Amino acid sequence: MVREFAAREITPHASDWSENEQFPTHIFTKLGELGLMGMLVPEEYGGAGSDMVSYVAVMEELGAADQSVASTWNAHSTIATLPLLAYGTQEQKHRWLAPLARGEALGAFGLTEPDAGSDAAGITTTARRADGGWVINGTKMFITNAGTDISQGVTLLAVTGRDDEGRKRFATFYIPTDTPGYTVGRKLKKLGWHAMDTRELVFTDCFVPDDHLIGDEGGGLRQFLSVLDKGRISVAALSMSLAKAARALAIQHAREREQFGRPLAAFQAVAHKIADIGTEFEAARWMVYRAAWLADQGRPHATESAMAKLYASEVANRAASQAVQIHGGYGYIRESEISRFYADAKILEIGEGTNEIQRNVIARDLVRGA
Repeated sequence: MVREFAAREITPHASDWSENEQFPTHIFTKLGELGLMGMLVPEEYGGAGSDMVSYVAVMEELGAADQSVASTWNAHSTIATLPLLAYGTQEQKHRWLAPLARGEALGAFGLTEPDAGSDAAGITTTARRADGGWVINGTKMFITNAGTDISQGVTLLAVTGRDDEGRKRFATFYIPTDTPGYTVGRKLKKLGWHAMDTRELVFTDCFVPDDHLIGDEGGGLRQFLSVLDKGRISVAALSMSLAKAARALAIQHAREREQFGRPLAAFQAVAHKIADIGTEFEAARWMVYRAAWLADQGRPHATESAMAKLYASEVANRAASQAVQIHGGYGYIRESEISRFYADAKILEIGEGTNEIQRNVIARDLVRGA
């Protein structure tokens, strides 16, 4: 179903959306009608109640069609909604989670700041107690989905104070769009993901009532980290989908393009590149699906998720680079599909925890388990 939807509704228009930096609102409305905007959310809150393996299968098809659409869908489906699902009250779930899961609105998560990325605990956005609620001040950077015409709000991590030992306390809040004091900045110009909405968010004496606090005050960072493994699996799946697209485009061009009277595929130098792309794609695919399966079985999967994200994102970059090489000059013009995937690939080694952080996580877990 998703493959057919992508071929009909996404692939023919993806290049134009990218070139014009156009956010395709209607695509997400249609994904909602297909029941795909709340895949990981139970049916009682408007979702599909699907497992991670099914989620990865959908990502594989969406991402192979267009990375901007897939990454938007991913941010909405994981870090923007899972904190509400895991820690929200019943009232919060019906009020904010259900519209997101039904695809009536788009969700965002605000963690990264101008001076805090990999160091999540380094954020400086503050939430101060006030009469009946909290006053939020600070700036978030590189935030996905907050500035579209169907954005409902942002789930935000903020510092609420310090404990007796001087350590920061964190809390998660839900800030609806158009809340006074909440300003959505200009759309950022990115190297890739041109059709995805990415912005700076500014909070200036932004007041939210007590019922906008998600979970316990003081547990915000722990809550965020608890949903991160599924986020890593989803970015690994996004990476794997890009490698899949690069493989298909490389093979197609190698079959059709002729030089010296023969198709490019007949030359060993080109054929070996295709062999490498195909082999690494299959390895990445099995790693991603295994991490998803472990998550579905309720088994430990933090290390496997980090490994899948690390390997699949690097495979995606190698595959895109080799596919451009096979295309030659045609791969370097923006009208080519492979150029779009090539530009989209680099962020996969950065988002949802840089690959340097993934290596730290993997090494720590392996040493502890040795």
